[in-house]
Amino acid sequence: MTTRTRITAVSWSRADARRLDRQFLSGSTPSADENARGVTGAVAAMLGAHAQVLSAAELSIGLRAPGTTRTDVRTALWTDRSLVKTFGPRGTVHLLPAEELPMWTGALSAVPAGGSPFPKDARMTPDQVEAVVSAVSDALKGAELTADELSDEVISRTGPWAGDPVMPAFQGMWPRWRQVLHLAGHRGALCYAPNRGRKATYTNPATVPLPAREATAALVRRYLLAYGPATPAHFARWLAAPRGWAGRLFEELAGAGAIEEVAFEECGQAWVVAGDTRFPSAAPRGVRLLPYFDAFGIASQPRERLFPGAAYARATAGGQAGNFPVLLVDGEVAGVWHQRRSGRRIAVTVEPLSPLDAARRRALEEQVERLGEVMEGTPELTVGKVTVGGHA
Repeated sequence: MTTRTRITAVSWSRADARRLDRQFLSGSTPSADENARGVTGAVAAMLGAHAQVLSAAELSIGLRAPGTTRTDVRTALWTDRSLVKTFGPRGTVHLLPAEELPMWTGALSAVPAGGSPFPKDARMTPDQVEAVVSAVSDALKGAELTADELSDEVISRTGPWAGDPVMPAFQGMWPRWRQVLHLAGHRGALCYAPNRGRKATYTNPATVPLPAREATAALVRRYLLAYGPATPAHFARWLAAPRGWAGRLFEELAGAGAIEEVAFEECGQAWVVAGDTRFPSAAPRGVRLLPYFDAFGIASQPRERLFPGAAYARATAGGQAGNFPVLLVDGEVAGVWHQRRSGRRIAVTVEPLSPLDAARRRALEEQVERLGEVMEGTPELTVGKVTVGGHA
């Protein structure tokens, strides 16, 4: 007689509480994890800090790592080189721990490419893509080049076709080769170097990607530890990967016993790392401010539960998270906020979706003080009118 394995049932509240704990956002992280709460530990915990706007990444990290300031983040990035600025999940610019770059490049370069978004006459053949990535890698070894300098090197190493101005840019057209800039980052051929004046520069991080199978398995495990329970569709959405590919990857890992099925509220079948089935018993509590494109808001699913009711309309862009800095109350989005800096003064305006009681107001004031410490300024808090659906 076969014995049916009992499947753990996980509520949204318990999953949310564990994610907050593992993101260092709950205020109740076990002391055993304190050593992990420095700059690189915080970045590792959230699986990369979105850094298209570097100040947002600095705040995401600082709010998770007690005592950290934006200067500490910049030191880790440009002096200690314990962080790397490169193209991460979804092809967007992220800060990643340098020691984890082999996993990231191995996994990201294994994600199947979708169809080209560019017109037929602007596209590149597979051979041209390989030639450009190789040229980028060679040109940046031991060098720090601006985009224009790198462009000259790529064109000289491949051919005039790479320089055809076929890509719409902010105030003109970019050369053809630029469409695979993010792919060069995913392959480990390119990362950012310190700015030269106002110009970004690039270099070769000199990393060797892990084999694809090993790297993708490691990334799924890290994702589930941070944001599980999750489905293959959740993982695919976070990574901007094909759902079918993600589904096959999860099937393979489940067959190998690396991940374990749980029952996750309305999602039904979801997955955690094998054996990782302990969840907090208490519901999330506390008040937090999260900046633009904070990893917690982007990766936590189902999104409708993290952004309940009016929050979905007010704090997402048609369901896309990250476009607004958000106020978390008891683990769910409960408003938006914005800041304006003038010298050292930072004017912080918070717009809750429902009134804050005295205890939550005090907790919010503490968060604003911490924001000022991270950003090395003097914050001034204004709590705006309660907003619903974007209207006061």
